[in-house]
Amino acid sequence: MRMEERTVQKGHKLVVNNRKTSLVTGVIDVLSFDLNEVLLETEQGMMMVKGTDLHVNRLSLEKGEVDLSGSIDSIAYSDVHSMSKQGDNFFSKLFR
Repeated sequence: MRMEERTVQKGHKLVVNNRKTSLVTGVIDVLSFDLNEVLLETEQGMMMVKGTDLHVNRLSLEKGEVDLSGSIDSIAYSDVHSMSKQGDNFFSKLFR
């Protein structure tokens, strides 16, 4: 395997305190957010946080960190690479 063919996965961490606040590391981009949903692209794939009164308190893409607050109801991951290989729209699969 040549050097450019190797992929190096960086770290990703999710810390949730009492379902009210969370710290996410390994964040590449924030794709969308509103009071009920935050969609993040992380080193481990797409991550969707659902809840109520969600806020992005701190965002540092240089460090790859996001601080969220609000009432967290669910957290779901999706592997964006496998979705694109199947030819289906990633968002249609994610929101099913």
